[in-house]
Amino acid sequence: MPTTILRESGSARTYSRSTMNIQYFLELYEAGYRDFVGIQLAGVDLAHHILVGVDLSRSNLKGANLSRSFLTQAVLNGAKANWANFSFAKMSEAHLAGADLTKVSLRGAFLVRADLRQAQLSGADLCYVNLRNADLSGANLCGANLSGANLRGANLRETNLAWAHLTGVRLSGADLDRTCLSAVNLEGAWLNGVDLSGLDLSGVNLKDAKLNGANLNHTNLSAANLAHTTMRGVSMVGANLYNANLTGAVLWHGNLDQVNLCRADLTRAHLGEASLRSACVEGTEFTESVLPAEARSYLYGAVHGETRWTRRPAKETLDHSMFIDRLLT
Repeated sequence: MPTTILRESGSARTYSRSTMNIQYFLELYEAGYRDFVGIQLAGVDLAHHILVGVDLSRSNLKGANLSRSFLTQAVLNGAKANWANFSFAKMSEAHLAGADLTKVSLRGAFLVRADLRQAQLSGADLCYVNLRNADLSGANLCGANLSGANLRGANLRETNLAWAHLTGVRLSGADLDRTCLSAVNLEGAWLNGVDLSGLDLSGVNLKDAKLNGANLNHTNLSAANLAHTTMRGVSMVGANLYNANLTGAVLWHGNLDQVNLCRADLTRAHLGEASLRSACVEGTEFTESVLPAEARSYLYGAVHGETRWTRRPAKETLDHSMFIDRLLT
């Protein structure tokens, strides 16, 4: 059993990392001791305590309660903290690389600039967590709930977000290179200026999301829900929007060159001043959409087939759209 020897006024005291009394742990911390590597604190109640700079690397915190605690710059690398409660904890610049945080509660926690590389966060509750500029590269957040989370400027390279709830999340400035976003819910998310080029977002819910100035070049958005999504100035060159729902979407001044809009629903969509060169529009629904005047001849020559949504000839729906030279005010 591992032990640590402390010396106080010349006398030696020892404690076992596997059997430490919680009160003794707090006394040691108050005395200035910070090294608790490998300590066993499973199920303990440390809510509301100040543990700034504590080193709990490789410790066992399974089921522990650290809600509303102060863990600024704490080190929990490799810790086992599954099912633990860190809700509303202050953990800015904390180190949790490789930690097991499966099913953990981090609801409302403050993790600005925290290191969560390779952390296991599947099924975790991260609602309204502040992860601004945090490093989550390679982390597993499969099925996690990040509704309302702040991920602005976060590093999400190669992060697994499959089946995650990202409703209302803020991702502006985040690095999403090779991020897995399969079946995520991004309804109402803020993705302005984000680079999502080449990613597989098929079937993803982006209803009411903000994607102004985003890069969606060659992104797979087949069967995605983009209803009422705001995408001013978006670049979607070569993107796949087959069977996508773009009802009421705003794509003003967007670049949709070579985009696949086959069987997509553009009912009441606004594409004023957008570029649609070489767009594929077989079976596309255009009813009450606003389209650029310069694309009129191309669209009438290219559109054909029957729409999936209203079972009408696609060209007939084009007759019920509006062509404008510039944005109406």
